[in-house]
Amino acid sequence: MIEELIDRATGGDDDAIEELGAIADADPGRLTPHLGALLDGDVLWPGRLYRAADAEVVRRVVERVDGGATPSRLNQLLVILAHSGHPVAESALRRWSARRPAGADRLHVDALAYAREGGWTVGSDGRRRDLCGDAAYAWVVGPARRRADGTACPWCASPLWSAAELDTADPAVGAALAHTGWSGRLLVETCHFCACYATLFSRVDPAGGSVWWSGNARPSYLGVTEPEDPPASAPVPGERRSSPYQASAWARGGSTLGGRPDWIQDAEHPDCPGCGEPMDYLGLIGGADLDDYGEGAYYLHLHQPCGFAAVTYQQS
Repeated sequence: MIEELIDRATGGDDDAIEELGAIADADPGRLTPHLGALLDGDVLWPGRLYRAADAEVVRRVVERVDGGATPSRLNQLLVILAHSGHPVAESALRRWSARRPAGADRLHVDALAYAREGGWTVGSDGRRRDLCGDAAYAWVVGPARRRADGTACPWCASPLWSAAELDTADPAVGAALAHTGWSGRLLVETCHFCACYATLFSRVDPAGGSVWWSGNARPSYLGVTEPEDPPASAPVPGERRSSPYQASAWARGGSTLGGRPDWIQDAEHPDCPGCGEPMDYLGLIGGADLDDYGEGAYYLHLHQPCGFAAVTYQQS
């Protein structure tokens, strides 16, 4: 079956590429023996197909970049390496950060910044850090709790939305948040409306406290708005996903705690306003799970050392 899909994909069949992408989400290791053929067929997109690339395939991609024969494909090749997360890929991205490869003048970011597409980064201390965890759980949307104090958004006066109420005493939550180092309760509050226009940060603590961060920068294009009620729903952890890649920003039931994000646009791990390091990814709440007409997705982030949470939003 996979051999047939590879043949079709190398022939330009988009449906076959979509089916291969579904396999890469459910069980990326199934593609490992076939990725050399996919590379031979010049199927370089989407990069997530190469999540489980072995050392040989990764080396071939690195050699292709170093050879400089196809600088117009450099963006796709770097995304492949980022998704692989392989030590050989990491070494190459570090090297190209200092000595830019052919075609790098067309890139919008440094080569090493591509690591974020694969859910990892190299910190200011020079060490690799994974921004995502390997444990993922369905995030089942249910009735939301409204805070009794009636806290409102300082920009639009809408009541703040409790996008996530978590406690690492719950084994599922503890597993999903293990990569963040967080221990205790976690409340992530945001403005459901203004988060669609700007990254919104809050200060959080392990006792379940959440306070709007005074440094949030209101976009100049966000004019006078009327208050809107937040979603009447919020997610609670459900069954464990069979793969950390099974979040969906599009499908009903795709909201996921932990695991890896399904970005609608480019990867967007916000930098912590306290220290400037990229924040860890917590989970995704899809618009399709919030209401019948929902679109886009909210992405939740956390930086435990500084006590900051953040909410970003993407849509097509």
